[in-house]
Amino acid sequence: MRVAREMSVAHPRKPIAWIAGIIVSCIASVSSAASIDTIAKQAILIDMSTGTTLFEKNAHQRMPTSSMSKIMTMYMVFDRLRSGRLSLDDTLPVSERAWRMQGSKMFTELNAQIRVEDLIKGVIIQSGNDASVVLAEGLSGSEERFAEEMTRRAREIGLNESNFRNSTGWPDENHYSTASDLALLAQHLIKDYPEYYHYYSQTEFTYHGIKQGNRNPLLYRNMDVDGLKTGHTETAGYGLTASAERNGRRLVLVVNGLPSMQARADESARLLEWGFREFESYALFKKGEPVDQAAVWLGDADTVPLVVEEDLRVTMNRDERRNLKVSVVLEEPVPAPVAQGTPLGKVVMEAPGFSRKEVPLVAGQSVDRLGFVGRIGAAAMHLISGGGS
Repeated sequence: MRVAREMSVAHPRKPIAWIAGIIVSCIASVSSAASIDTIAKQAILIDMSTGTTLFEKNAHQRMPTSSMSKIMTMYMVFDRLRSGRLSLDDTLPVSERAWRMQGSKMFTELNAQIRVEDLIKGVIIQSGNDASVVLAEGLSGSEERFAEEMTRRAREIGLNESNFRNSTGWPDENHYSTASDLALLAQHLIKDYPEYYHYYSQTEFTYHGIKQGNRNPLLYRNMDVDGLKTGHTETAGYGLTASAERNGRRLVLVVNGLPSMQARADESARLLEWGFREFESYALFKKGEPVDQAAVWLGDADTVPLVVEEDLRVTMNRDERRNLKVSVVLEEPVPAPVAQGTPLGKVVMEAPGFSRKEVPLVAGQSVDRLGFVGRIGAAAMHLISGGGS
């Protein structure tokens, strides 16, 4: 028999610590009750703790990514470091092509051998086009081959709307991404390579006697921002991929197509603060914690606990939260035997203006089938109680 039981969430648990994962896919959604607008041409704001999109505007529209492309360059470098194929103390040579790169520069010297860690800082802090090319050529033999590897790796981690033709974001009509893809990339980098993420929060770096400050304007605003990368070209306008962590929540923001550096700084700060102020991440159930019990037919236990396979949190604004309805839907009684981990039902979350979410419920433990004598007794009791009428 199909049953649906409403659960009380009048007193939700306090938010639990951020789960080390990019997206809890079963509850990823777009929260629609709150609204805001932006002068950015493309934008997306995501709560990384639940994968909930708080705001988006033309998030899947193809756009030039300028130096925000260097996040992918660093993802490739960090991957080599993690695998042991590269070390921070390795040195790479500066080719004439790298040395002649225009735009933002680390000011590398022609034919110099530069430590990988310095090149990383040159890319992340100084946005050095020359440093990006040195890394690309050093890792793959040529920037063209490195860009092909960037695109291939991007596909592997789910960036299906991106194509890379160089390591710098230098203008090329076939070099593009989307705000959505850049947000996903930022989440991957933060989650996959936490040991290297600290470079993004460094505010200055001196190389060749030249001190340059980090171009991320939000690092200087005391608003818990710790990354990631700015971008600017005449075609793309001013852009920023940023992340901030506050009270156990991490937000990831991508904006692009803004008219000035000041607009980039102010608009990014406004959107992030709005996301922290208007939304909260609520913990509903912990992994393995019984959510409900399902009746078992002909089992050596009368019931089996229903649990979620991952910590279940939901990001909502306050109005949505007040009207949140949580129900358990399942077919019961469940015939024995029941193996632990067997899907038996689902948790359904609904609220006005909030996308309906369904999360699987599984058996929290195994239940064996009764023996022959036990089954006969259970059947007799069922008939005596009127179950056979």
